[in-house]
Amino acid sequence: MLLSSLGIVFRTVKYGETSVIADIFTEEKGLQTFIGGSVRTAKSRMPFNLFQPMSVVDIVANYRSDGQRLHRLKELRAAEIFTAIPFEIRRGAVTLFMAEICRKSIHDHEPNPELFAFLLDYLRLLDRTPNPIANLHLHFLLHLSGFLGFQPEHELEEAGYFDLKEGVFVEESPGHPYYVEPEDAVWLSRLLACAAERCHELSIPRATRKRLQQRLLQFYQFHVPGFDGLNTPDVLDLVF
Repeated sequence: MLLSSLGIVFRTVKYGETSVIADIFTEEKGLQTFIGGSVRTAKSRMPFNLFQPMSVVDIVANYRSDGQRLHRLKELRAAEIFTAIPFEIRRGAVTLFMAEICRKSIHDHEPNPELFAFLLDYLRLLDRTPNPIANLHLHFLLHLSGFLGFQPEHELEEAGYFDLKEGVFVEESPGHPYYVEPEDAVWLSRLLACAAERCHELSIPRATRKRLQQRLLQFYQFHVPGFDGLNTPDVLDLVF
């Protein structure tokens, strides 16, 4: 059958001399793997630059409904033209971070239009906002976890400790070392409560941001099987 859908590229690997294999999160069919033939040639109708991580594309593909996971691309065009992400190192670094997080944590082959819209809204915000973006990746991690089924629960009036294993705020220190101290957990609480467009208003100290990033990635490790071997957090540390 022929599949026509909007998609977000998560990962691309070179295949053969001129082809690629790409994991693309599609609006119509969830995460799918596609092979693009002869895209690494000068005259290709599907330019290789469209396969960059988190590119938003319109695809037409021969979709196999027989249980096979590899589908052949017929057409691929840019659906969103980003004007800042490709040219600003910080926005580019956050984009690569988002792509790696998505690749490690999103594995659903069924359509999830709410998650697709969530990712697209973040990319548009990252590209267009005139405000600082240093908090945006933390906000992304916290709110993506809701779509993955383990968003932190918060019933306390004060932030308290945040238990990474259980995914809850608690009044007392858990009986294990995997938690966030109250002085840092309060920022998690505030990030959960604010909209992405306003998270720049939170004046989180740089050292605290780094600790929160490390703890949130550890939080994902507890709740997402195989979530390890990340490379992009080091890049974020350098650019921020």
